[in-house]
Amino acid sequence: MNLFVGIEQQSQAVKVLLGLALIGAVGALDTLTGHELSFSLFYVIPISSAAWLLGRRYAIMASIVSALVWLAADVISGHVYSLPFILIWNTLIRLVFFAIVALLLSALKISTDRERELARTDYLTGAINSRLFLGLLQGEIDRLQRYEHPFTLVYFDLDNFKAVNDQFGHLTGDKALRAVVGYAREHLRKTDMIARMGGDEFALLLPETDQESARILLAKLQDGLLFEMRQNNWPITFSVGVLTCEAAPPGTDELIRMADELAYKVKHRTKNAIEYSTYRG
Repeated sequence: MNLFVGIEQQSQAVKVLLGLALIGAVGALDTLTGHELSFSLFYVIPISSAAWLLGRRYAIMASIVSALVWLAADVISGHVYSLPFILIWNTLIRLVFFAIVALLLSALKISTDRERELARTDYLTGAINSRLFLGLLQGEIDRLQRYEHPFTLVYFDLDNFKAVNDQFGHLTGDKALRAVVGYAREHLRKTDMIARMGGDEFALLLPETDQESARILLAKLQDGLLFEMRQNNWPITFSVGVLTCEAAPPGTDELIRMADELAYKVKHRTKNAIEYSTYRG
């Protein structure tokens, strides 16, 4: 398992070369042992690996190469057929068998990846879900405890979102939620994460970010989101709570609660504003 994980982390070129080397090794053994011993099962190994690690196209290519290598091994080992057509027929049958294995495993990999992605993300907006977010947040707490690098947690909800649902309908409300996530993901850093925590509530995780940096980033993000809402004639604004951690908090639940309280304070005071705070232990 560790070997497979190690290969999975290699570049595409390395994976292709390893696959070809494995097919060549199986072909060499097939040639040395002669035609009386069948090596069909061993050709399936590099084909399966290509399907799982590289995708359908490379798996089909591996199937073709394996069928040709098997043909070469058959010829070199001196296997004589009563009719030349039989050699061609056997090669085609092997190719079809390999291709079926490649397609089935490729489809299984795609399905597995899709299920894994669905388990990690909110189906409506594409933001990560709260379960994954809490895991990432705990990772930042651990990093802060070890390296003393600050991070910032942002909790916000959409003001007047119910009015959008009531006035324009839930489909428009869903569109607004997707627009918020889409804009945020486009304008945040690659290391930043946005999660849908439930309903119209969202959270951002900004690693390696002190309060000053968070203020600059969030001011631009809020302006952009408000412009996006106005462009669609949606009366949505944002109540935002921002908590920068300079010391490790007790846990994720406590941290979420503190950030939520900051957003709640804005929501019931003025709306459409950002409340900042720093956790120092």
